[in-house]
Amino acid sequence: MIFESLDFLDELPLEAYTKHFGTSYKPRNTSRTFRSNMMLNPLKLKHLNRIDCTEADMITLNLEDAIAPSRKKEALYNIALFVSHMQASDSFIIVRTNPLGEGGEEEIAFLNDFGFDAIRVAKVKNELEIARALTLLSPDKELHISLETKEAYQNLSRLRFDERLTVANLGILDLLTSLGLPQSIVKLGNPTIDYILSKFLVDAKTAGIHPISFMFQEYNDTNTFKAWCEHEKMMGFESKACMGPKQVDIANEVFGIDPADLKRAKHIKKVFESNAAHGENGFMDETYGFIDEPIYRDALLVLEQQREV
Repeated sequence: MIFESLDFLDELPLEAYTKHFGTSYKPRNTSRTFRSNMMLNPLKLKHLNRIDCTEADMITLNLEDAIAPSRKKEALYNIALFVSHMQASDSFIIVRTNPLGEGGEEEIAFLNDFGFDAIRVAKVKNELEIARALTLLSPDKELHISLETKEAYQNLSRLRFDERLTVANLGILDLLTSLGLPQSIVKLGNPTIDYILSKFLVDAKTAGIHPISFMFQEYNDTNTFKAWCEHEKMMGFESKACMGPKQVDIANEVFGIDPADLKRAKHIKKVFESNAAHGENGFMDETYGFIDEPIYRDALLVLEQQREV
C-alpha cells in the first residue's frame, strides 16, 4: 500500500492537497505483458491506495465518464497525491483523461510532472487530436487512446504517426452509439461484434498499436467474462479491460501463455537454429512434424511475448 493509513484525508480540504503532494517518481515500467487492464475510480481511496500491489498488468485511473463534473478536480488531485507517494509498482499505470476539448488538455499539463507510465485520451477522432496530445505530453510517457468514435475506428490504421502512441482500448458501448447501433448486440457469437473486434485487432496490429478488448460490464458474471476472454484469445487478442480483481484473475489466466505452447516454441527455436546452421530450413521433426522458417518465426513470437528469446 502507498499509505499505511488514510485517516489524514478525512478532514483534508481539497485546496490543501497540493501541500501534501510527495516527490516520488515511479520508475518507468518496461514490461509489455499486458493481459489485464483494470479500470479504477480515483474517488475510491482504498482502491487507489493499492495500485502499487495489485495483480493487474495495467491499471487505468479513470478521470472521464465515471466521474461527475463536480468531482473531476477531486479525482485529479487524488491521482496526483497517491502517485507522488508511490515508490514503485509492477503494474503499468495509466491515467485516462477527458477528451481534449473537455478538460483533457489541462489534465495532461497538470499530470506531466508526476510518475506514471501513460496518458489515455478519451474519444479521439483524428490525427490532429493525436498530434495535440503528443505536443502536450511529457516525452517520458506513452500515449494510449480510447477508441470510441466511428471516425477513429475507421482510421485507426493511419493514426500512429509517432511511436509514443502504443495502445488502443476498444470502448465498445460508446463506439456502438457512435455507429448508431444498439448496445444489446454485445453478445458472444454476434457477427457484427465479431467484425468490429476483428477489424479493430487487424487495424491496430497493422499500425503497430497494441489492441485491448472491451470491458465486460456484468462484473459478477465471471463465466461469461471468461468465455469472452477465451473467444478473444482465439481471435488473436492478448489483453482485456477489467472491472476489478475477479476479472483480472481470469484475464491473467486466459491470456497467459500455455506451458505446452511455451515448451513447443522453445523446442522449435532450438531445432530450427540447429538445422539452419547446416543449411536446412525445412525438415521433419519427430515431436512437432514439419518445421520451416514461418513456423520458426511464430515460435519466436510466442517467446517474445514471454521475453524468453
